[in-house]
Amino acid sequence: MAWLLAAAALLATALAGRPAGGLLFPRASPSRELQELGGLWRFRADWSPGRQAGFQERWFARPLRQSGPVIDMPVPSSFNEITQDLDLRGYIGWVWYEKEVLVPARWLLPDARTRVVLRIGSAHYYSIVWVNGAQVTEHEGGHLPFEAEVGRFLLGTAGEPCRITVAVNNTLTPYTLPPGTIEYLKDESMYPKGYFVQNTKFDFFNYAGLHRPVLLYTTPTAYIDDITVTTDLMGNVGLLQYLVSIRGSTHYTLTVTLCDGDGAVAATGDGLAGVLKVPNPILWWPYLTHERPGYLYSLKVSLSAEVDGEILQDSYTQPVGFRTVAVTRNQFLINGKPFYFHGVNKHEDADIRGKGLDWPLIVKDFNLLHWLGANSFRTSHYPYAEEILELCDAYGIVVISECPAVGMRDSINFGNKSLQHHLVVMEELIRRDKNHPSVVMWSVANEPASELPPAAYYFKTVIAHTKALDPTRPVTFVSNAKYDRDQGAPYVDVICVNSYFSWYHDPGHLEVIQLQLNAQFENWYKTHQKPIIQSEYGADTIAGLHSDPPLMFSEEYQSAMLKQYHAVLDRKRTEYVIGELIWNFADFMTGEAVTRVLGNKKGIFTRQRQPKSAAFLLRERYWKLANESSCLASPKYDNVCLPAAQVFKQT
Repeated sequence: MAWLLAAAALLATALAGRPAGGLLFPRASPSRELQELGGLWRFRADWSPGRQAGFQERWFARPLRQSGPVIDMPVPSSFNEITQDLDLRGYIGWVWYEKEVLVPARWLLPDARTRVVLRIGSAHYYSIVWVNGAQVTEHEGGHLPFEAEVGRFLLGTAGEPCRITVAVNNTLTPYTLPPGTIEYLKDESMYPKGYFVQNTKFDFFNYAGLHRPVLLYTTPTAYIDDITVTTDLMGNVGLLQYLVSIRGSTHYTLTVTLCDGDGAVAATGDGLAGVLKVPNPILWWPYLTHERPGYLYSLKVSLSAEVDGEILQDSYTQPVGFRTVAVTRNQFLINGKPFYFHGVNKHEDADIRGKGLDWPLIVKDFNLLHWLGANSFRTSHYPYAEEILELCDAYGIVVISECPAVGMRDSINFGNKSLQHHLVVMEELIRRDKNHPSVVMWSVANEPASELPPAAYYFKTVIAHTKALDPTRPVTFVSNAKYDRDQGAPYVDVICVNSYFSWYHDPGHLEVIQLQLNAQFENWYKTHQKPIIQSEYGADTIAGLHSDPPLMFSEEYQSAMLKQYHAVLDRKRTEYVIGELIWNFADFMTGEAVTRVLGNKKGIFTRQRQPKSAAFLLRERYWKLANESSCLASPKYDNVCLPAAQVFKQT
């Protein structure tokens, strides 16, 4: 229990220094209201040569339509593919969004004692926000939420529309995550004057805009600011350590009530911190390891605070899963039992809406994951929407949560300026996702140039910082460097390796895969003595293109490649390989290039979520892996090795 208390205290303390406070997912409660601001917003791109006209002309100071032509833009969505304008699709610079909102009058009453908070789920990449012409916040980073208290900017406006303006800039520099460069092409015999392009070294389209929900929510002026939850097991008792931060009052009482999935009270407590003990808890288990995967309890935190002689009430309910995570030299353990990742890499990507959050698409993808028998995915190559992680918690889908450090291929990306921003991004990511039982590991980068000398100090620092923020989860990054040159590998808990034998290496030569893959695993494990995940492998495949014998880009070639990889994975998973994640779940859009025909085609599903032949092959394998498990979990923490393994049916 001492370890649990220390870990939870470290997690909460490490995240407490940021002035913005907590970042709880907005939930309605008797004391909290939500107002969704999705739908059509006014939109205008700044086409001026320096992209500064919006600031010079103060577009935020008056209705956007008064500054010039505007169009309708759906939120959430990427702006790139909503219109027929090819120039807007590839636009780099500042774009402006605006929406007029009628705020409920009861929120603005002088004696309401109500905070009104504006929250933006994601704006790619840099954003500045105004309310009624007054700047309320700005934020760097395209994949994490940010918010600002805006009540004081609404005083005296009851019954009148409130104007919210958001300026978003998708320009990437060597110091952003992900990084990029702006290249000015100055030969005026070949390019117009002032012509520039955005260069990146990652293989997905740089979609931009307001990608996730925008909303207003309220709390009392004395409120629950943050909740940190960690869990452990001691014998047959589940331990839940909670830490709560309160703002707006120093005179209050606080109670916590833990209820099981049926609403029955499992434990109670009081005060800002404590440990709840639950005899024989139902544990949070991954999909296909338990008849009730993703089992969640609910922790209701109730606050009664005195402010100027008045009693204010606030309540917030945090989903909780009892589970532990540990790593040995050759295993990944969930609840003390070996776990094998058989899953996918994904992208937040779809036709028309780009990276915009889309509920039908999200639910379709989870149905496909269940059909496939996938128990896990990596959030390649950036944090996914909170709504997706909520479903992972509920469905038992295990997540490797990755920050947007992709495309770090140059020495300049490993300097102090990049490092400081990287540390802030990890703080924001952990602050948001720390309570999700589905998140079992942090990934601090994908395919960086980790063989470069500066990478040693850089990743030592980032990984140490991440572990200080959250000592309860292992940390990795995904490498494609040589095993004996990777400067960051000594600091990770799990080795994640990407390789594309017979595709980017020895293209077309399926016969070399097993030899090369076996050598890859042997070399990495001999050098580092850590468990290994094959974090990417795959082949571009044009749906409907067939060839026998199998040739590159055909469905047969993709399936043949997977079979060669699987033969080696089956041998090594009995030793130290702990997982395999196919690249990719579905085809996705990239920048235009001679090697990309409307995007990356390595998906086992098309971009429209139709299966290629490899999807059926992988489905057969994943269900076979699930049913081969000889130690499926029972509902309780103990007696997990059943005499006869339950056979999960493909549905």
